[in-house]
Amino acid sequence: MLISMISAMTRAFRSQRVERYWLFLLAMMLFGLGGGLFRGVQDNYLAFLGIDEAGRGIVEFFRELPGLLLFLLLALFYRLAERHIIRVALLFSLAGMAGFILVGTAVVPAVVALTLWSLGEHLIMPVRQSYAIHSSEPGKEGMAIGLLRGIENAGQVVGLALVPFIFLLPSIQADRDAGGRQGYVIVFIAVGIMMILALAAAFGMVQSKGKLERKRLYFARKYGKFYGLEVFYGARKQVFLTFGPYLLILHYGAQTEYLATLLGICALLNIFFTPLIGKLIDRLGYRAIMIADTVFLFFVCLLYGFAHRLFPHHIAVWVVSINFILDWIISNASIAASVYVSRISEDKEEMTAALSTGISINHLISVAIAFGGGFLWKTLGVEWLFILAALMAVGNTLFAMSVPREESKEALPA
Repeated sequence: MLISMISAMTRAFRSQRVERYWLFLLAMMLFGLGGGLFRGVQDNYLAFLGIDEAGRGIVEFFRELPGLLLFLLLALFYRLAERHIIRVALLFSLAGMAGFILVGTAVVPAVVALTLWSLGEHLIMPVRQSYAIHSSEPGKEGMAIGLLRGIENAGQVVGLALVPFIFLLPSIQADRDAGGRQGYVIVFIAVGIMMILALAAAFGMVQSKGKLERKRLYFARKYGKFYGLEVFYGARKQVFLTFGPYLLILHYGAQTEYLATLLGICALLNIFFTPLIGKLIDRLGYRAIMIADTVFLFFVCLLYGFAHRLFPHHIAVWVVSINFILDWIISNASIAASVYVSRISEDKEEMTAALSTGISINHLISVAIAFGGGFLWKTLGVEWLFILAALMAVGNTLFAMSVPREESKEALPA
């Protein structure tokens, strides 16, 4: 399987427009590894700090704030080459981990540290996608993004797999039972080390051929469908990333090692499913994948909200866990929107600007869902939160059906 993936990557990435591409992939894999470690403890650590359902939504507002303001952040760095933005992003993420280690024992300092980490994550988002697309063979953009996500997921698998080993150590469990955070601190230190190693790889990258200047904010009529899709993707992502794990923690009592194992399974499956989704986008077209994704999502949302009413508790926890894995896998279909943008863009500068603006729009709805979703859960119950998510999935399906069918697979201009 590994040889097959390497062979597929060689076929997908033949362009020499981005030099030392493997160093970029190494940096992203290390970032994925650190991200896996942190993702494995993030929600449990917030619960450890005493943050409830409504409070989780407020915390998520600050975590998503860098994404909402992404176009402003990129405007500050619009003259920098991508390699410099990657280095800056990794430095922000490293600062976030330092904050968790040094002052993250109270809610406010922890939220500041989480925002710094998120700032690094969001700065990398548009850069890594444009690198993959610019370096792909014509007609293989979906495969290129899928393989990049697969490599990141490989790093996440390793990171997430380490979390249960740490938290199952007798000394760590004894410390946790006594109300300590020793296991969390060990994870934060390990994530910091991964960021340092990723920085070392990023400093080995050289500038890509040709200077890429990013428009500070870019709206055009032809991207209207894409921006509309990003509204729905933002809502879907927020419900999944924020309230899915917290449902398992608060409603089903998921400990750190259980949730990290579950996330590790998701990342492991995504190593194989994400490239597969990329291939399906290239073969079936982005429109077909967009529609199929949202149909599956409707039923996923209903299971989240009503599993505890349909099944006994000991069965419902397994149903929600399997549902969580399925949700994670199908969420990768959102890369179809990036391929859609690549096919209708005039050049790579326009494409990067459109993707960056789309991410900001995505996070605008994310912030609203973070605030409203937490209070909706707290006041009316978890069922109403996921009923709303299911209705948004229906709206997403109708909107995806309005996207024009793919007519050609022309390459982007060099």
